[in-house]
Amino acid sequence: MSEESLEKLNKLQISSLDDDDDEDEILLDNDDNGDIYDDDDDDDEDQVHVLIGFVEKPKAHWSLLRQVFPSKAGGVPAWLDPSNLPCGRSCTCDFCGEPLQFLLQVYAALSEKESAFHRTLFVFMCTSMACLLRDQHEQWKPHPEHASRSLKVFRCQLPHTNPFYSIEPPRYDGTDKPSGSGAALCSWCGTWKGDKICSSCKTARYCSEKHQAIHWRSSHKAECQKWSNSPLLSDSSSNNCSSEIPKVASGTLWPEYEIISEDESEFDTDMSDNNGYANSLVPESRIDESVKSLLESFEGDDDKRSWASFQEQISKAPEQVLRYCRDAKAKPLWPMSSGRPSKTDIPKCSHCGSPRAFEFQILPQLLYYFGVKNELDSLDWASIVVYTCEASCDGSLAYKEEFVWVQLASQSTTTRR
Repeated sequence: MSEESLEKLNKLQISSLDDDDDEDEILLDNDDNGDIYDDDDDDDEDQVHVLIGFVEKPKAHWSLLRQVFPSKAGGVPAWLDPSNLPCGRSCTCDFCGEPLQFLLQVYAALSEKESAFHRTLFVFMCTSMACLLRDQHEQWKPHPEHASRSLKVFRCQLPHTNPFYSIEPPRYDGTDKPSGSGAALCSWCGTWKGDKICSSCKTARYCSEKHQAIHWRSSHKAECQKWSNSPLLSDSSSNNCSSEIPKVASGTLWPEYEIISEDESEFDTDMSDNNGYANSLVPESRIDESVKSLLESFEGDDDKRSWASFQEQISKAPEQVLRYCRDAKAKPLWPMSSGRPSKTDIPKCSHCGSPRAFEFQILPQLLYYFGVKNELDSLDWASIVVYTCEASCDGSLAYKEEFVWVQLASQSTTTRR
């Protein structure tokens, strides 16, 4: 990947509409009137620049390490603040209690805000479709102080001068190093803080008793004695040095990809639907199956109109897995009319009270790259939409939970009564 592409990815900025005036900044609109998620106003959509994300296998072993501020999907997170990780209930599905699995992260620094010179959004979810279905009932309810969710988003931001990274920009040549180590991570999932330790070898660490039990049954029972007698293993497991991606025992993590971004305007050329999918890496048969599933769930003409608009936009770049735009006028691209939130459904920031606004959405194409089967009980969604604090507020908490809305292919059992 070229240095120019890496720079575009890592900055992930929304530029001014006036290409001749790079000094202009887009200000967030705090207008509380009307439903800002009404997609009927196409004029607004024409006035924002959308970045679309694609996944590709990393070309270098260092390109997904935290010190180069990656956007990535699958594998383990490259924590921005490697020490003060989310903990407790934040790490688990509120329905089944299983530790959440890392879905993706988006590096989205805010050039106009010094305290968000580095800024990354992390998305985690439970792999159970049953839990995701239960999640739908929760998102339609009035928002309690502790809502139950199977999918969670965390925002972390750091100023330019911070304890973890050099003030110099990354060189992207494999020589970049972090300024220090981070918290010890779970030996099984490599995702959450390993604050529990194996009482026998005193080396393996775990985020939960569930992961300790799974690791013991799968391999650690045979490895435990060897680990306790190996100073090298003990040293490598005791901290998160972040010079390399941590090795994990779990074989159930999603495949790891780098997310690269392109301006959607680069794909604004006239093409038929067939031409749009001609060079797609996603098999047309898989696309047809997904389309059929969505069509069968449509509940009226509004759904059909939404799908036509969605299909027209997505067909320009059918391999996209992510759409990003932190603009006050930006809106998600909904595949269906049913199951969309109104502005009042999106809670204000629980940390500062500011409104939350749309920032990015995750498309179901990502499931293909993760190797998720298109079966009855398999994990599936129509769109995952992330809303973040408009002020991108600061505070003592390193990872602040934001709000996520999930639109499923069928909303018939989840719509409000």
